[in-house]
Amino acid sequence: MNFYAIRAIYVFEMSRTWRTLMESIASPILTTSLYFIVFGAAIGSRMGDIDGIPYAAFIIPGLLMLSLLGESISNASFGIYFPKFSGTIYEVLSAPVSTLEIVIGYVGAAVTKSMIIAVLILITAYFFVDYEVLHPFWMFGFLLLTTITFSMFGFIIGLWADDFQKLQIIPMMVITPLTFLGGAFYSINMLPPFWQKVTLFNPVVYLISGLRWSFYGVSDVAVGLSMVMILVFMLICLLLIGWIFKTGYRLKD
Repeated sequence: MNFYAIRAIYVFEMSRTWRTLMESIASPILTTSLYFIVFGAAIGSRMGDIDGIPYAAFIIPGLLMLSLLGESISNASFGIYFPKFSGTIYEVLSAPVSTLEIVIGYVGAAVTKSMIIAVLILITAYFFVDYEVLHPFWMFGFLLLTTITFSMFGFIIGLWADDFQKLQIIPMMVITPLTFLGGAFYSINMLPPFWQKVTLFNPVVYLISGLRWSFYGVSDVAVGLSMVMILVFMLICLLLIGWIFKTGYRLKD
């Protein structure tokens, strides 16, 4: 394992974060704060409890997941796209660095950024609502696995995209709608039976449900199933990344 190469990629990506601190860190925190103000304070005060949890506290896992999915994908996709755009990716590919080391460097930096944002969001939430985490170990595990998985997904998007517009298509047109429809602001048990079954085809449901269980001990689907879904998606991403580097798809064009 070439740890020097991994460290070089990781440090370079993290330094880009500190140079764009307002966009990388402050912007998602501000956006989430606005959600807490609108949905938590304004709307939540007029709504009853959901599964015995005050509405303002109930939406914390959903808001956290909404921010993490977008940021993980964005950080990883932009991180690998710019070397492609500038042509420096060929220097990385010609260096004595394996595919695994490249992925660890880029994805590791994206995961670090996303986890920093997650911690800051959790701290910010305390200013708006009292909440507790029943299973902190599992909460950390769900957050870490989710950020790793969707950072790899963002890495794939960055390799696939051939212009800046394509970097935003999937996060904006697919991930964000799925998150809103995945129980971020409500329990899927509140839906009619038919739509409950339809919602189960939304993979984000399992992510939000698992994370909410780690907070409050309640979930819309089995916790074990949530963990399995994350691991399956992670495996799919790993296989896709391996195939891309093996075939040179969008790298040797």
